[in-house]
Amino acid sequence: MTEAVSESDETTVLLVDDNPQNLKVLYETLKDKGYRLLIANDGEKALDLAHRHQPEVILLDIMMPELDGYQVCQRLKAAPATSDSAVVFLSALDDVEAKVRGFALGGADYISKPFQAQEVIARVKTHASVIRLERELQARNRQLENDQARILNAISEGIYGLDADGNIVFANPAAALIMRSPTETLIGQNFFQLHVAPVEAESGAVPVQATCRQGVAENQRDIVLQRSDGTSFPAEYRSTPKLDGETLHGAVVVFRDITAELENEQALEGARALVQEQRDQLAHASRLSTMGEMAAGVAHEVNQPLTAITNYARVAKRMMAKEDLDRALLQETLDKIEAQSHRASEIIRRIRRFMKKPATGKEVLSVPALLEDTRQFAEVDMRNNEGGIEVTVEDSVPEVLADPIQVQQVALNLIRNALEATRSAGSSIPVQVSAALCATGCVRIEVRDHGTGLPDEAEEKLFLPFYTTKQDGMGIGLSMCRSLIQAQGGDIGFERPGDGGARFFFTLPVAGIQGNPCGVD
Repeated sequence: MTEAVSESDETTVLLVDDNPQNLKVLYETLKDKGYRLLIANDGEKALDLAHRHQPEVILLDIMMPELDGYQVCQRLKAAPATSDSAVVFLSALDDVEAKVRGFALGGADYISKPFQAQEVIARVKTHASVIRLERELQARNRQLENDQARILNAISEGIYGLDADGNIVFANPAAALIMRSPTETLIGQNFFQLHVAPVEAESGAVPVQATCRQGVAENQRDIVLQRSDGTSFPAEYRSTPKLDGETLHGAVVVFRDITAELENEQALEGARALVQEQRDQLAHASRLSTMGEMAAGVAHEVNQPLTAITNYARVAKRMMAKEDLDRALLQETLDKIEAQSHRASEIIRRIRRFMKKPATGKEVLSVPALLEDTRQFAEVDMRNNEGGIEVTVEDSVPEVLADPIQVQQVALNLIRNALEATRSAGSSIPVQVSAALCATGCVRIEVRDHGTGLPDEAEEKLFLPFYTTKQDGMGIGLSMCRSLIQAQGGDIGFERPGDGGARFFFTLPVAGIQGNPCGVD
C-alpha cells in the first residue's frame, strides 16, 4: 500500500512500516500536527515516495521483509535527492548494537516500539525543524553562489583568488579573456610564475607578493603582466588580503588591461598639445592684429626720439664747426642724443617683446612692473583717445605665476577697450587699473572705464566668440582674453559699477601656492 494521505505545503513526513497497525498509530499521532503525511508498507515503495517528494523526516521501521530499514536508509543516504532527509528508525530492538548500526548508516534518531505519542511528536518536530532550516540555508547558499557567479561573470575586470603561496584557486571569465587562456587552465597555476617577468622577480618588486605574504593591500597602475603565450600588457591591479580573523589565507586580485586606456591618454595629450599650439598661434595672430591697429601711433612714438636725435646731431655738428668749442654744451647735447636713442630702443623693445611668441612655461612676475609696462605700451591709445590711465597696486600684492606676454596681451586689450568706451561717452576721467590680493589667495586685476556701459543682454554673451558691441569689431578679443587667462589658471569676468561704466577683472594664481586658488582648471 502506498498513499499520500494529506496534502500540504508544510513539512513532509514519510511513514514506513510493514505493519498496518503501526502505520495507523503513527498516522493518528501526527495527522493534526500540520504535516504532509506519506505512508509506505515496504522498502521499495518508501524509496519511490522519498525520491519523488524529498520528505524532511522519514520514520523507518527496521524489521521489514525484502528490504529492511538499514538497506533502505543506506540507499536513501546514497541518493543526492534524499541524502539530507532525517531518518528516524522504528524498532522493537533495543540493544546498543542495533542503534549504533543505524547511526553509522546515517540515521538521525531512534524510537523504540511500542510508540509513545508525545515522544514521536517531539522527535518529529525537532528533526523537521532542523531539516527545514538546513534546506533553507542550502537554498540561500545556492542563491548567493548563483548571484556571486553572475556578478563575477558580468564584471569586465579580471578577478583571481590566490592562496598564500600565490596559486590561483579562482578565476572569473574576464580573467580568462584578458589572459587569453581558459579558466580551467589558469586555476592551479602560480600567479608569480605565470604573470611576472623573471627580471621583475629578481628585482624584488613583485606585484601582489606583499599581499599574499604580509597581508598588505596593493594598488598599482601601468605595470606589465605576462601571458602564458609570451605576450604582455600594461595593467592596473588592486589586491586585498584574504583574512580569517588574523590568519592570512592569500589574496583577491582585481586587474584590467589598460592598453586602450593608455593609448587614449596619449591621444588626448596629443590633442591638448595641438589645442595649446593653436591657441598660442591664435593669440600671436591677435597680437599682430593689435599691433596693426596701433601701427600709426607706434610709428609716431618711434619717430619722436628719432627726430630729436637728428636735430641734436645737427646742433652738435654746428657746435663742432665753431673755432671756440664749448665742450660742456657739446657733452650735454651728446647726452641728449643718447637719452633719445635709449627712448627709441625702449619703445622697440616693448614692441618686440609683445610681438614675439611666448616661451613655453610660466614665470614668476611682479604685478606692478607688468602693469606699468602695459601702461607705457598703451600710451599711444591714451593719446589717440585723449584719455588717461591710473595704475594702483596695493602693497600686499605678491608675485604671480603666469606667462607675461599673454597676461600683458589681456591687460592691454581691456585697457584699450576702456579708453575707447570712456572717450565714446565724452568723459575725461582716466581709466583705472588696479591690483589687489583676494581672500581666496589669488591676485585680482581690474580695469574700470567710465563709458556708457554695456547692454543688459551682452553680459551672458560677452566672452563668447564672434560677439561684439563695436560696429567694426570681430568679437575675438574678449573670447581670446578668456582663453588666455584660463590657461594661466585664472578667471575673467565683468561687473557693472553702481555709478556707471564697466569693470572688467581677471585673476592670476600667486606664485608658490599649490593647488588652484582661483578655482579654474
